[in-house]
Amino acid sequence: MRHGTRIAVGPVQFRIGSDWAAPIAALNRLYASYPQDDRRPADATVRLFAARPWRRWLRPSVHIGGDYIVPDALPLPLSMGLLAAEMGMNLQVALGWRRHLLLHASAVAKHGRAVILSGESGSGKSTLAALLGEKEGGTDWRLMGDEFTLIDPASGDALAFPRAVSLKNDAIAEVAARVGPDRLGPLLAGTPKGDIRHLIPRAEAIAAMHEPVRPALLLFPQYGGPPAITRIGEGEAFVRLTEASTNYVALGEAGFAALTRLVRETPAFTISYPDSASGITIVEQLWAEALR
Repeated sequence: MRHGTRIAVGPVQFRIGSDWAAPIAALNRLYASYPQDDRRPADATVRLFAARPWRRWLRPSVHIGGDYIVPDALPLPLSMGLLAAEMGMNLQVALGWRRHLLLHASAVAKHGRAVILSGESGSGKSTLAALLGEKEGGTDWRLMGDEFTLIDPASGDALAFPRAVSLKNDAIAEVAARVGPDRLGPLLAGTPKGDIRHLIPRAEAIAAMHEPVRPALLLFPQYGGPPAITRIGEGEAFVRLTEASTNYVALGEAGFAALTRLVRETPAFTISYPDSASGITIVEQLWAEALR
């Protein structure tokens, strides 16, 4: 690869190579404050490449490769090279990580305890986690991540994966009103997921990304509709989280034991909310009740 960088996010060391300079420059800006150790072997490799040499210059078309690939994935235009890099990073973790139980979930932490928010795209989990991480200067809640939460099979603790937060559509303006432009990446308009802009987590979240925390709440949010809270049982939480995990089956008995322990020890709720303010109020209400 002509251009490359290394980025450490939580326990994962990425090596990213590209046929173009622009995606690497954009990544280096987003991840400038993350720790870098060029001597540490890479855990995951991402390649951004042109399928044909002339595609580097004529209508540049970015294919995503690496240790693991999705053969039928369509390329992206070079203007979305940053998105391609982020998708590649997520893909390598989703398909290749085996050291922890991997949940497609956002998470925040406070006082050594974590709230894990799991849901489909559009449920609002990323926006809620980002706004909680910015609340009152970020001194209360620590953002652990918006894409993945890792569960240690041995201890049951949650580990952070605080990559740059992928804000979508209306969430962009909502978060941009609370942070300076130096913590926002470029606006990527008209992507397959709509408009996207990345939020750089607060320095405190990055500095603490290797600190494990004990799960205190499992929440399954749904944006839209009147405020509502419903307690769910261990069985339903277990099924929902198996669907949210990309490596539960691959981990075998260790994955089953880790997930069983998580749902037995952690109260779980579905929540519905009409706006972010209501969602934050519900999260903090449940948090206060969980710690009584």
